[in-house]
Amino acid sequence: MGIARHESGAAGAARALASQVHPVFMLPPLAASAFGAVLARELSPTLAAVHLGAVFCALYTAHVKDGYVDFYARGEDDDHPLTEWGCRRALLASSVGFFALLAVVALLAGPVAALLTLPGWLIGYFHAPQLDVNPVSATAGYPAGIGFALLGGHYVQSGGLSGTVLAFAVVFVVVLSGIKTIDDAKDYEYDRSISKRTVAVVLGPRRARLTAYGLMGAGMLVVALLALLTPVFPPSSVAAALAFAAIAALTRPMPPELATKVLVRGSYVFLAFLVAAVWFRPLA
Repeated sequence: MGIARHESGAAGAARALASQVHPVFMLPPLAASAFGAVLARELSPTLAAVHLGAVFCALYTAHVKDGYVDFYARGEDDDHPLTEWGCRRALLASSVGFFALLAVVALLAGPVAALLTLPGWLIGYFHAPQLDVNPVSATAGYPAGIGFALLGGHYVQSGGLSGTVLAFAVVFVVVLSGIKTIDDAKDYEYDRSISKRTVAVVLGPRRARLTAYGLMGAGMLVVALLALLTPVFPPSSVAAALAFAAIAALTRPMPPELATKVLVRGSYVFLAFLVAAVWFRPLA
């Protein structure tokens, strides 16, 4: 049985497998892992690469499993590039890759580093059909995975977790939960028809949208307050909060799908400003 549904040969199989790499949603967790490593100051490229590889395998597992469930189990999607057999092979390969890299993480950085890395795969594998039917886990699962990517990326380098790293992880989870709430709203009508309890279905589109921007605003406010009033964040971190707040304000009138794309890219800007603030500390 082949891997690709619409093409034959090795090239067709490779394209079908590559189709499950979704850069928009893969880059934030990978960037979070790298950011966690940067926060450690003493950077080992080998450890960073191993952890990044594990995060990538966990994300690939999530995307393949989600597509498999939506097309073959739920019948939600109109098409899928992988055959059912291909999905199962891809899941097996990505999971084997993840646990092999997890073993390397445990060997090189210790069991706690491995425990901080493991939730990424667990969230990805069980997102569909278990976690995505509950409004809390459906919304916070992906952001929580990013939070663990940051914590794991830092721990493998430093062997510990600082208050700054923990605070950044919490902020990311809160802000990205807001973005995920808007992303889920684009499927409101369909999710409602199948009784899938996303935040938009439970609260309604208007209140879900207000909740989403409330979460993002709360995250930016926490960054600003901790930067101005405590030593947890550098004072220049306020620039990161202001930059993301400006981008978020632009998305208010946008439909959910476009707003999600802009906000995810805005999270890259937020992260870039934070890296600059922490690494260079221009106002120190």
